[in-house]
Amino acid sequence: MGTTQLETAPEPKYWHLKTVLSEALDSEFSVGEILPNERDLAARFGVARATLRQALEQLELEGRLQRRRGVGTTVAPPRMGVAVGSAQGTWPGAVGDAWQPADCAPAVPPAEVARMLAALPEEEVHVVRRTRVSHGQPVAAELLYVPMSSVPELSAIDAPSGPARARAVLRELQRLGLDGQDRAVELGSARADDAKALDRLPGAPVLVVTTRFFSEGRTAAVSAATYRADTCRLTFGDAGGVEIHHGPERRAS
Repeated sequence: MGTTQLETAPEPKYWHLKTVLSEALDSEFSVGEILPNERDLAARFGVARATLRQALEQLELEGRLQRRRGVGTTVAPPRMGVAVGSAQGTWPGAVGDAWQPADCAPAVPPAEVARMLAALPEEEVHVVRRTRVSHGQPVAAELLYVPMSSVPELSAIDAPSGPARARAVLRELQRLGLDGQDRAVELGSARADDAKALDRLPGAPVLVVTTRFFSEGRTAAVSAATYRADTCRLTFGDAGGVEIHHGPERRAS
């Protein structure tokens, strides 16, 4: 069989530079450190700035670098695992939960979430906003939709609004028996509100993890969590460690 043109094609210059830069990141820079500007880097490695940008973009997609607004290009921390196995798990807000409650307010959920919750048209639910931080940087933002019927003992007097209200909703969820949960994952692009919460530019790749929590034969809550794709990986079952490879982006619904 003859050799194809693809097999004989030389390695792109930016791809070789990406390998060299990756080695430099391992030996010369620490997590969070800001890289020199593009002009200095291009001069150091003897390449055009266009070639350098291609290499930096590839390293960003692979999670080695982060471009932070108002800061510059920094060395990224190790990817954070996002468990998507079939284990029963726990309610949001249980002991050891790494998420931080930010706010809670009643609102009508998106149509798809309302369908999963079997909510009536225009029926309001509790919407808990939570964030997750790693190495001092936001890596995920969550909207947790909880029907009023799931937390009937919630007192508006004890926790009228804000983080206190969010903690109260999470506390009441712990009173329910958790029958199980399921998760769906898709690759999307950050909308304006997601981008702001995650310190990213709109359109940046994200992982959207939708989780349904079941209790007494019904869906008692739905979580829609948006993770930065450059800082997170999916883990499956007990083994884990499956990295995400970025393909054509699809906007999260």
